[in-house]
Amino acid sequence: MGILVLGLGNLIMSDDGLGSRVISELERRFVPGAQVQLLDGGTLGLDLLPRLEGIDRLLIVDALQMGADPGTLFRLEGEEVPRAFANKLSVHQMGLQDLLAVAELQGNLPSELVVIGAQSGLIEMGMELSPPVDSALDKVVDAVRNQLEEWGQPFRDLDPSG
Repeated sequence: MGILVLGLGNLIMSDDGLGSRVISELERRFVPGAQVQLLDGGTLGLDLLPRLEGIDRLLIVDALQMGADPGTLFRLEGEEVPRAFANKLSVHQMGLQDLLAVAELQGNLPSELVVIGAQSGLIEMGMELSPPVDSALDKVVDAVRNQLEEWGQPFRDLDPSG
């Protein structure tokens, strides 16, 4: 069983970079379970298609546009996922819809799909997350860790003594 944790976003578009930042935090602080791959998918869209082959569970991490207060944490699965990407926050989310549709046509759509993210507050040129989304970063990291633990693939802390 393969699990892919896919962070999406554009690091130079403020809150849109949330997914990429979460992947960086996970890589910096933890060691994933043996079945888990971490991938900063950036804005690659259909170029990610080969990475879905052999994946049973897909966990997408992204900034979301759900009409909530900035920084609000969301966990979506099943039929809730298309709704999360109906209001396109950025170009990469259009690519994500295409990616999932083509994966399904090819028979490579993972059997389980979960999206974890936070409501964006600011999408404009800039390298920093808005304060509410920055404050939510650790909550998103924890939600990803909790999901992987639920799937039987807990992270362990990276040994700081190295």
